[in-house]
Amino acid sequence: MQPEKVIETFRESGALLHGHFVLSSGLHSGAYLQCAIALQMPVVAAAFGAAIAEQFAGLRIETVASPAIGGLVIGYEVARHLSARFIWTEREAGRMTLRRGFSIQPGERVLVVEDVITTGGSTRETIAALRERGAEIVAAASIVDRSGGTADVGVTRVSLATLDVTAVSAADCEACKRGDPATKPGSRRKVGSGQ
Repeated sequence: MQPEKVIETFRESGALLHGHFVLSSGLHSGAYLQCAIALQMPVVAAAFGAAIAEQFAGLRIETVASPAIGGLVIGYEVARHLSARFIWTEREAGRMTLRRGFSIQPGERVLVVEDVITTGGSTRETIAALRERGAEIVAAASIVDRSGGTADVGVTRVSLATLDVTAVSAADCEACKRGDPATKPGSRRKVGSGQ
């Protein structure tokens, strides 16, 4: 799948938003990719999942793992296309962990899949949680890399499309300096300037 097609899918579905946003990393940005909107159509999720899975064919991926909640739909689709098991990590007391009875066998070959990578923080935390349980992390993947290729997650990483979208601290955010209210995506609520 061509990167241009991926971004066009986001545009056409209304999932590429412009404004003043507070990202899950805490950074502020003028653009946001609302993957839930793009992935609400199963045919789109399946196409993205197949395109990511294709890049790992022949690597004997046993399990696909994703950080909740953003990575769940795409991770599931990648696992389905690889005929692999699918699990996820989630935060408990501020720490990414496996819950819900999920377990990892020592040496289990895992691909970590996320919807969008900005800083790589959720992916790194997921990798750490899985390694603590003995997983062998083969690689990481995402639909979109909005870091312009700079996010380092400690393993080989691929994305279907790469954007170079500025994300800055609240202190460096021009929209905050103007007093523009920010929206925290997912909640769609205004959080005020400088938040």
